[in-house]
Amino acid sequence: MTTELKDDVETTRDGATLLVRFARPAKKNALTIAMYERLNAALAEAAADPGVRAVVFGSTSETFTAGNDLGDFMQDPPTGESSPVFRFIAALAAFEKPLLAAVDGKAIGVGLTMLLHCDFVYATERASFVTPFVNLGLVPEAGSSLLLPRLLGHVRAAEMLLLGQPISAGQAHAWGLVNALLPPDEVLPRALATAKLLSERAPTALKLSKRLMKDSAALKARMSEEGALFVERLQSAEVAEAIGAFFEKRTPDFSKL
Repeated sequence: MTTELKDDVETTRDGATLLVRFARPAKKNALTIAMYERLNAALAEAAADPGVRAVVFGSTSETFTAGNDLGDFMQDPPTGESSPVFRFIAALAAFEKPLLAAVDGKAIGVGLTMLLHCDFVYATERASFVTPFVNLGLVPEAGSSLLLPRLLGHVRAAEMLLLGQPISAGQAHAWGLVNALLPPDEVLPRALATAKLLSERAPTALKLSKRLMKDSAALKARMSEEGALFVERLQSAEVAEAIGAFFEKRTPDFSKL
């Protein structure tokens, strides 16, 4: 077993499983551009290595991830599909091998939408899930505007995407967002155990079966549409107000916009 910590992302090779953990606890594992670049590299290496049969995402602390580090994000916002954040999302959607997640604590923004591209998601009973895009003057990303309505139905997806309010681990489990709720000391072992089972399955059959379960063309088209609108929204007065309010620790006022 080998572990490497680089750019606040910890990677561990455990047999045929690559464990990728967010490791920026002082900032609630908020993702920076450097972290996205490391995640992209890890996924590319895992995709190219026939010895890696599954990838498990987790965290080294009691927060899965608070989403994007807004200060870092707004200094170098995404401008197109070549941006690190969009490349990460595209890599998740295109990844042929099984993806799993062990979620503890908050999963905010991309911390939730990335789970929609995972094949197995295990969470602690204290986990919570938030999609705050509209609250920030933005639109959904990572295909979530397509995937969440399909998974949850329109009204539940609207509750998540339009209101942007947290949902509990219990709700997430009842709605089918996660496979199982577990105590904190059991969630990662369960994900790793499932990854081991998957590594014992026929690898090509797994890839083909995963491909058949997805509507890749529709997902790619929706992600492209979301991405273009997301980049456009970053220049809007609504985003300026929302981000300003975030850093000033106040409620945004969209009444005049």
